[in-house]
Amino acid sequence: MEYIFTLKYRLHDHDGDKESLIDRLFDAGCDDALPGIGQSGRLALEFAREADSATVALESAIADVRKAVDNAELVEVLPDYAGLTDIAEHVGMSRQNLRKIVTKNGSTFPAAIHEGNPSLWHLSDALSWLAESGYVVDAATLEISAAARELNTAIQARRLSAERSRKLDALMA
Repeated sequence: MEYIFTLKYRLHDHDGDKESLIDRLFDAGCDDALPGIGQSGRLALEFAREADSATVALESAIADVRKAVDNAELVEVLPDYAGLTDIAEHVGMSRQNLRKIVTKNGSTFPAAIHEGNPSLWHLSDALSWLAESGYVVDAATLEISAAARELNTAIQARRLSAERSRKLDALMA
């Protein structure tokens, strides 16, 4: 199956040679990625990778990037965080129609991870709910968004000290 996803990195001590970076990425196995290197010290790679599972696709892509740029820090994996417009596009409906569905099913539709303007959801939560409610959802997108969510959660968790993590776990238990 083909999985489409984006890996966003912070580059530490990058010399600024963009051509060399692209060549190293290609040689390391990222020939199925479109690189974005416009922002200094940042790298985004949009992959269209074939693999047996979303997890395998993501893990192999991350390993390939690591071979090319060993000091790159993974900061975000997409698709994960999504507003109503993004979610609606994934199921082929208008934002307004999805807004009606969310409003009508507020008690069962997944809770937003950020309520504001715009509100944001984990894409996998919203797509799972829509699929369970009879809407057509692309299986590869659902799978890759769930795997992206896991990685983003791990990225955020690494930013906590072990002591703070234990205290927060106890608080929420």
